[in-house]
Amino acid sequence: MATYLIQIAFTAESIANLVANPENRRDSMVPILEQLGGRFIGSWLSFGEYDSTAIIEMPDNVSIKAFEMACMAGKGLRYYHITPLMSFEDGLEAMKLAKSLEYKAPSKE
Repeated sequence: MATYLIQIAFTAESIANLVANPENRRDSMVPILEQLGGRFIGSWLSFGEYDSTAIIEMPDNVSIKAFEMACMAGKGLRYYHITPLMSFEDGLEAMKLAKSLEYKAPSKE
């Protein structure tokens, strides 16, 4: 399965609703992930541009995109950012493969 970093920002209305009625939004997210064949790794509240981050595993790009669409369709988020993550082991394999390739920068002419 592929691993993804998810970063979200709530709408102002969603934050007002959470302040008025505190709840752990993870409880609504995990069943949807599992329905898509995914797995929840962990989540955190965050400061700055994003209100929350999560690490999840999903079987493929179609599943992660469907998850994003479902979350955004709920209209409680103003921003949803997906970053695919790669293990260091896979990164080493990419380095080895890149070593065997030859790329030439465009010439000035």
